[in-house]
Amino acid sequence: MNKDTMQHIRDWFVTAADTATGWLTSPAAWSQFILLGLAWIAALQIDRRIKPHIAPLLTPSEASTTILSRSRRFALIFLPLTLPLLAYALTYIGEQATRAAFGSGEVIAFGKRVFLFLAARALVGQILTDPFLRLLGRYVLIPMAALYVLGLLDDVTNHLGETVVELGNIRFSVLALIRGAIAGSLLFWLGAWSNRQSASYIKAQETLRPATRELAMKAVEIAIFGAAFLMLMSIMGIDLTAVALLGGALGVGIGLGLQQIAANFVSSIILLLEGQTTVGDYVELDGGEKGTIVKMTARACILETFDGKWIVVPNEHFITSRVVNYSDQGSANRYEALFSVSYDTDINKVPAIIEEAVGRLDFVLQAPDGPDCELRGFGESAVDFAVEYWVNGIDDGKNRYGSPVLFAIWNALKEAGIEMPYPHRVVELKDKRG
Repeated sequence: MNKDTMQHIRDWFVTAADTATGWLTSPAAWSQFILLGLAWIAALQIDRRIKPHIAPLLTPSEASTTILSRSRRFALIFLPLTLPLLAYALTYIGEQATRAAFGSGEVIAFGKRVFLFLAARALVGQILTDPFLRLLGRYVLIPMAALYVLGLLDDVTNHLGETVVELGNIRFSVLALIRGAIAGSLLFWLGAWSNRQSASYIKAQETLRPATRELAMKAVEIAIFGAAFLMLMSIMGIDLTAVALLGGALGVGIGLGLQQIAANFVSSIILLLEGQTTVGDYVELDGGEKGTIVKMTARACILETFDGKWIVVPNEHFITSRVVNYSDQGSANRYEALFSVSYDTDINKVPAIIEEAVGRLDFVLQAPDGPDCELRGFGESAVDFAVEYWVNGIDDGKNRYGSPVLFAIWNALKEAGIEMPYPHRVVELKDKRG
């Protein structure tokens, strides 16, 4: 701390002591203290009378979710501010009357600032619940309110504005850095909050396709944070032409070194616009990756496999390679189960037996087609068949639908007395002694 700052602090303490001494010895100042006390007592009485009436008016039914109900719940949060704000309003009226009558009102003006400080404390201590806002209120709002009460806010602001930090050829005032940090924190917190609210609203619109909802959420997110960035640049006094130059440099960088990132970003926009692949689809790529899409980001899609693993697949792969989407045209999918019977079997009876057995399973659909048993070929030891069936959903691994179907085939063939053969080999032994 330099000598000038120390001298300013000493001068302020001397001035504050002289002011306090003058107030304590002045009858006019005592009358203003009395007015402050009366204003506080009047605010207490009014607050006690109106709160029991205001609270029921602002309390909607728990089941109501309308915009008006949400607005009433939001206004109800600020009830703790009624007492200090009432005291501030009454003090403001008293200040105007005192200045008109006596030409002086410094004590009442001081009391008015104290009531604002109490309102700031009530806001931080009783109203704000978000951890970030409480932190900002505790270490920014309350100190600023305290400086305002003491009449030091302008002096401190001017001192910080005159203190310059140099980084090479760049010069910033400490005030600009603090203002930028506070404004940036608030803007991006507000942007994140707005983005969550808009995303919740868009997700609730069931009439929109999932891909349309994803695209709308991405567009809103880009718009919100883009606006927050531009506002921050304006608050900090940064010329937006510099941002344009930076954007041009960034474009060159993307063209030279960030081609894959740019390709994946553009691919994500194409995927969302086309809507042929979206969250919830079960897909299989040429590279063998398959699973349910659980998240789509600007860079990649995240697939969740049936064993709980997550596979991160760059968006570009969905554009440049073949993708099998089992969910795009509906939730019904066809599977098949292979089996064999003995050559001694009357194979003309097998299709009816198997189709009836598989058709009795509760998860097998009759539309778009019922179970269909087909002869596939004649093997070395058995006649090969396959039964095709439709189910409503994706086979969760190999044993969700396939296992019950194979059990049904086995039991049906056993009941009909049809043998399922296994390979036989004839071994011929020759006696070399002969």
